[in-house]
Amino acid sequence: MTPLRRILVSGLIFLFLSSCTGIASGGRPEPAATTETPAALLGSTAEVPRPTPTAAALGTVENPLILALLPGSSTNAGSIEGGKALAEQLSEVTGYTFVVVAPESYARLVDAMGKGNAHVAVLSAYAYALAYKKEYANAAFASIKLGEKAYGAQFIARKDAGFEPYFDTQTEENTADAVAALSQFQDKKPCWSDETSLSGYVVPSGILAYNDVALRPPAFVQGQPTVARAVYVGGICDFGATYIDARKFPAVLDEYPDTLERVRVIWRIPPIIPYETFVIAHGLPPEVVQAIDDAMFRISGMQAGRQILEQAYGIDEWERITDAFYEQFRQYLDASDIDLESLLDQ
Repeated sequence: MTPLRRILVSGLIFLFLSSCTGIASGGRPEPAATTETPAALLGSTAEVPRPTPTAAALGTVENPLILALLPGSSTNAGSIEGGKALAEQLSEVTGYTFVVVAPESYARLVDAMGKGNAHVAVLSAYAYALAYKKEYANAAFASIKLGEKAYGAQFIARKDAGFEPYFDTQTEENTADAVAALSQFQDKKPCWSDETSLSGYVVPSGILAYNDVALRPPAFVQGQPTVARAVYVGGICDFGATYIDARKFPAVLDEYPDTLERVRVIWRIPPIIPYETFVIAHGLPPEVVQAIDDAMFRISGMQAGRQILEQAYGIDEWERITDAFYEQFRQYLDASDIDLESLLDQ
């Protein structure tokens, strides 16, 4: 890395995304206004054409690529240092110049990616879905937690509620497809966790809607262990949905020791709900996208690189993926009719 580029990265421009417009357009100041024409300055009346300014190439010192930290990172010294180190690593591996911004919110970050004011970022599941839908960004790496790129959910009901279970507890596999298993919930009342929960409401309601299963008005009981309790007690709803496996939550088993026997898993949603996703802005030159992708693969494959990523984003394990990996998740999210923009503005 050249001294100039090292100074730029170590000096790290920590701007909120609302003030990134100058960077995205090349960061060049407008020429000072003057009342004298070039011809007058030369002592001539001849017409002298003004030079046409040209935009600096993306990834240069004058027009750097912008790496966004997680929202709220501006007050986190560790994330800031991790961002500095990651920007420097990306610059060294790709040959492009990177600077870092700390957005105020995911709504601001998604908007910035659409305006060209952020090029590389880590997005939450909802933020990724919105950025993809608007064609602002594409997935490049999935964060790994507990050895998985995504997580699932489950539909539960009382043993005596009359529902046929289509989940084998021995093999922990479904024994029927979604249509066969979930059609029995037609015109039944669900217990959902809350209106923002992916595993306790949005994805389960989305998969039911996607398969044309109409429901009665739900009960939002605030908390997935509470869903398990409500199903156990009965009289509140016919079935519910939770993460895997909210029935084993210690407070639930302390209160109702026979929960696992009395409340059965009817069907499990496969692991399709993403954790955080590393994305690259849509529409960047293919060679730039490839360089960033290859650099991230290299950095995440080294112990020192994983330490930098953990410091910057709180995640030290990543796996290369494409948007196709999240296709089912996006389908069910769309079917749920949740308003992503309003959700991110909260």
